[in-house]
Amino acid sequence: MTSTAFRYLPLVLLALVWEAVARFNIVDSQALPPLSKVAVAWFDLMRDGSLVSNGAVSLYRGSVGLLLAILIGGGLGMAMARWRLFDVFINPLVQLFYPLPKSALIPVTVIWLGFGDGSKILLIFLACMIPVTIGAYNGARGSEQVLVWSARSMGASRMRMMWDVVMPSALPELLNGIRTALALAFILIVSSELIASQQGFGYLIGYLGSTGAYEAMYAVVLTVAFLGFAADRVYQIIMQRLLQWRE
Repeated sequence: MTSTAFRYLPLVLLALVWEAVARFNIVDSQALPPLSKVAVAWFDLMRDGSLVSNGAVSLYRGSVGLLLAILIGGGLGMAMARWRLFDVFINPLVQLFYPLPKSALIPVTVIWLGFGDGSKILLIFLACMIPVTIGAYNGARGSEQVLVWSARSMGASRMRMMWDVVMPSALPELLNGIRTALALAFILIVSSELIASQQGFGYLIGYLGSTGAYEAMYAVVLTVAFLGFAADRVYQIIMQRLLQWRE
């Protein structure tokens, strides 16, 4: 408990500094409202249901897009590592889109699917699939060839060999790729909703900022930050559980 307290002490100090800076008007309180007023605005948003309803929309979009990226990207990355034909045709496309700023796809997905859920889910899927695919590819490429040969010599089918040999070897790199995709999903869902949406966290941030409700705007921003932080903490616990066998 002591180590946990020290780990999160910087967050407490940041909150105190924020409150002091706003209260003593070191920074204009219109630009940086006191954290206590932000907390009051957060409870007001929870009470009227706008934070919950918009948050549910964002989390639905993000979770569906991320799940599709994990399933398709993970399978695609391992297939690229084990089958030469996949590697020849798919790897150049992955390398081409990897450095592309993912926010550049926002207008493209809007043109394709409009302003609803579909464009946001497609954006997150396309962007998050890249790190998942690369993680699965690097992990599968690093699997010990001796184990693969042994499994094949004992009569294991290609699918059984992939599941029993390649998948455990690829798991650490794959999980790291998913962690990167998880953070990317939060970034893209808010940025896409800021530009082209009528629901969600991003839309709520833009609407509150345009109407001058800065305390409420900061409340939504902090909500997204803490949800992302909590998701990352939970995912790290899941990673540790899944990788216990390696110890």
